[in-house]
Amino acid sequence: MALKPNEGETFLKEVDEELRKDQMNRFVASYGWWLIAAILLVLGAAGGWIWWQNSKSAAAGLAGENLVDALDSIEGGNRAAAKGALDALAASDSEGYRAAALFARANTETAAGNNPAAIATLKAIAEDEDFEQSYREAALIRQTSLEFDALRPQVVVQRLSPLAGAGSPWLGSAGEMVGIAYLKMRRPDLAGPVFARIGRDETVPGSIRTRAIQMAGSLGISTLDEQAGAGQQGAAPAATRAPAATREKAE
Repeated sequence: MALKPNEGETFLKEVDEELRKDQMNRFVASYGWWLIAAILLVLGAAGGWIWWQNSKSAAAGLAGENLVDALDSIEGGNRAAAKGALDALAASDSEGYRAAALFARANTETAAGNNPAAIATLKAIAEDEDFEQSYREAALIRQTSLEFDALRPQVVVQRLSPLAGAGSPWLGSAGEMVGIAYLKMRRPDLAGPVFARIGRDETVPGSIRTRAIQMAGSLGISTLDEQAGAGQQGAAPAATRAPAATREKAE
């Protein structure tokens, strides 16, 4: 018996639905457990990531509290109480807390009159390539300032000249030591431009700038003279070449 048009369409739809159900059932039967496992894996990964983030935040908060407590103990003169906290933070996975703890340790060692220990701590920071360059440079400058009187002037120039260039954030501290080292080497022609460079840089702390301007003036260079500025630029290459020359002498 022939089907009417409407009945035929209904019949085809029912067949199509049954076919789809059959295909879905076979797919689930074949891959259902894999789908469930994949869903559980995604949920587990998401849960683990959230847990890790929360744990990391909690650890950072605890490290911050320990650092504050240690600094309070140092300020109160109780270095023994601070030592354990600083030692723990110095082994932290957080670069910032680790650096802060090591710098604080160096400060306590300096305050206690134990300069060799402080120098060793700062040297460890300066030579640790896991630290950002800014931490390493700060440690190198502080280390050099503690060692300055015992170092040969050539070593100071070689070590700090890269940090004493125009525009360097360390120009004041590094440049002042380089300038004094040049004077110890009896090279006022190299020291003068360095002090003038410091004196002209308005980002350098006022106390260092004042000393640098006075030193430059005593060496015949005015930081306010436009022509002196041009002279400084002409002398800069000689200053930058000096470390290589001093290295040759040292060797």
